[in-house]
Amino acid sequence: MLGTGTPNPDPERSGPAVLVVVNNTPYLFDAGAGVVRRAEQANRAGVAGTAPGRIGAAFLTHLHSDHTVGLPDLIHTGRIAGRKAPLQLFGPPGTSAMAGHLAKAFREDIRIREEGLEPDKGNWWKTVARNVTGGEVYRDSNVVVTAIPVPHANWKTALAYRVVGSDGRVIVISGDTGPSDGIVKACDGCDVLVHEVYSAERLKARPADWQAYHRGAHTSTVELAALAGRARPKLLVLYHQLYWGGTDEELLAEIRAAGYTGAVLSARDLAVYE
Repeated sequence: MLGTGTPNPDPERSGPAVLVVVNNTPYLFDAGAGVVRRAEQANRAGVAGTAPGRIGAAFLTHLHSDHTVGLPDLIHTGRIAGRKAPLQLFGPPGTSAMAGHLAKAFREDIRIREEGLEPDKGNWWKTVARNVTGGEVYRDSNVVVTAIPVPHANWKTALAYRVVGSDGRVIVISGDTGPSDGIVKACDGCDVLVHEVYSAERLKARPADWQAYHRGAHTSTVELAALAGRARPKLLVLYHQLYWGGTDEELLAEIRAAGYTGAVLSARDLAVYE
């Protein structure tokens, strides 16, 4: 778990970024603030497959800034860190246009590096971006990745992802979403369900307009307890946690009080879950 944060700046939590490693090969889901530094932290801590230069495929759940602001870092610092091929990028409609705009924004950096004195040249700064809306979006010898449309406020397309490893393990990553039957179906007893959450109790103290927004855009502890009860993951991992002054223990207590009895953890940056 590279980053578990939200749009709120928290020095303890980088932006949303989930790294799935299969056979020492990393696959990144979302690129929030600090993603490359977090990957290098994990690499220096000895977590196999997390070196930033090894990240060759990334998947965006939606295009909110907190999930994408680390994308130029991933593209350009990943190249400097040793990536030897263009970044493969998948995400909802708008992803390809975003990648194209980023290439234009950094054109002077690219030109100087390609035409100047730096000896390591190549097209590895490029991004091969594909817009996707659902279904199988990626397959190699390690993983099959399927996109699942989910509801997230006013976004026409937001996605969760189901990752099936070559060992048969299944991981589902929610992205930002309200309660979704699609996630229940995609998990269906999966090994790990990584799901966003907000405190149902703490929401009550928020302004009415923000209450309406969060109810329409995200998943409460009470709603997640019901969803996870139907999805039956072997492990439920909370991320993108909206605490509003609360704690991990409070989130977990709310989920338990709502009737969920399965294994559940509240994620921290750089934690490893299997």
